[in-house]
Amino acid sequence: MAATAAAIVGSRPDGYLIAMIADEDTITGFLLAGVGHMDVRRRKNYLVVDSKTPVRQIEEAFKEFSNREDVAVILISQYIANMIRYSIDSYNKPIPAVLEIPSKEHPYDPNQDSILSRVKHMFASSESVSDSRV
Repeated sequence: MAATAAAIVGSRPDGYLIAMIADEDTITGFLLAGVGHMDVRRRKNYLVVDSKTPVRQIEEAFKEFSNREDVAVILISQYIANMIRYSIDSYNKPIPAVLEIPSKEHPYDPNQDSILSRVKHMFASSESVSDSRV
């Protein structure tokens, strides 16, 4: 599957983007690394979230990024993902991949990561299937 994802990501001549939903410090770091982009319609590939950002705006940005054809990965700070956990947990497309990341003020908690939970569930299911065959 990794080869398939790499082929899909690499198939676009102008490349794919990494979208970000995070706090200002995290976004600034990624922008300095060259991840920022604005297209001809002035759509950015990031949303800076602060204490005044409404949850509805975060959900709308997540939906927009997850439906854009030029986005391959969505990086979202885990504490922000918790604000829209239903949307994150119900998202099931392989591309763009959604990855939860830590932020300066909020450390990463693997127990809250939806992808890690899915992987654990898959391995638990496969172990129970293999146990029943023995």
